[in-house]
Amino acid sequence: MEKKNSPLAKYFTKSSIKTFLLLNLGALMNAVGSYYFRFPNKFSIGGVAGLSVVITKFFPNISSATFLFIMNMVLVVVGFIFLGRNFGAKTAYVSVAISVFTGIFEALTPMPEPFTNQPFLELVFGVAIPSVGTSILFNIDASSGGTDIIAMIFAKYTTLNISKGIFISDIFITLGAFLFGVETGLFSLLGLVLKTLVIDNAIENINLHKYLTIITSKPDEVKAFITQNIHKGATICHGEGAYTGEEKTLILTVTTPAQAVLLRRYIRKIDPESFIFITNTSEIIGKGFRYTN
Repeated sequence: MEKKNSPLAKYFTKSSIKTFLLLNLGALMNAVGSYYFRFPNKFSIGGVAGLSVVITKFFPNISSATFLFIMNMVLVVVGFIFLGRNFGAKTAYVSVAISVFTGIFEALTPMPEPFTNQPFLELVFGVAIPSVGTSILFNIDASSGGTDIIAMIFAKYTTLNISKGIFISDIFITLGAFLFGVETGLFSLLGLVLKTLVIDNAIENINLHKYLTIITSKPDEVKAFITQNIHKGATICHGEGAYTGEEKTLILTVTTPAQAVLLRRYIRKIDPESFIFITNTSEIIGKGFRYTN
């Protein structure tokens, strides 16, 4: 008797579970960095979280979690309109998750003052943790909500990349930190600069691949290793040596950094006279990698 698949099976694939876990990881990292390091130090490093720091100065009775939720929902609607349903649904979930995590932290571990008396140390953690979380979200076509949505709209409709879009959308909020004093304002401005640098580098490293151009006298063995051992595709080109006039075979392929090490070792083992050119790339568009509009 043939076993029927559950109607819900298509929603519980390996890919969807991975995406769900990454959405929660990104949300948790944003909540931890903001609540434990930014809020107590009054760091307004842009974003809705930074705006929350400024607003709660004038309206101390407003909960940070409540303000985050309201503003994020407004901007999520904007994301649905300009960036599509898939992005909007993921971002809506992350926005709610960040607000929930922040509310839990407020209830379990009130933070009336910073962990330490070292503001620069706390700034580093307050920037690094949420920025890596945000980079994870950007990589799966989501965001942490807030002004990240504005940054992605900039990236989609202009020539700006995401990190520059974040800087432009957050700079005026960050300047509001000077309401808490010059020192806090300068720390916040430094934090915004560090945030854009961390996100830019994190996104590039998350997507990092190795592009290999291989010139070998044993193309069949190399091709078999690429397709059967590391399960990647390749393009075969035929050329001619400029000095010897001999026919040459070029193999072009893209792998992960770990796969590139295995391939390089194998080629050097079977064909010590081969040439291998390896470059880093983080923009691979096509089947098996990433699609873009």
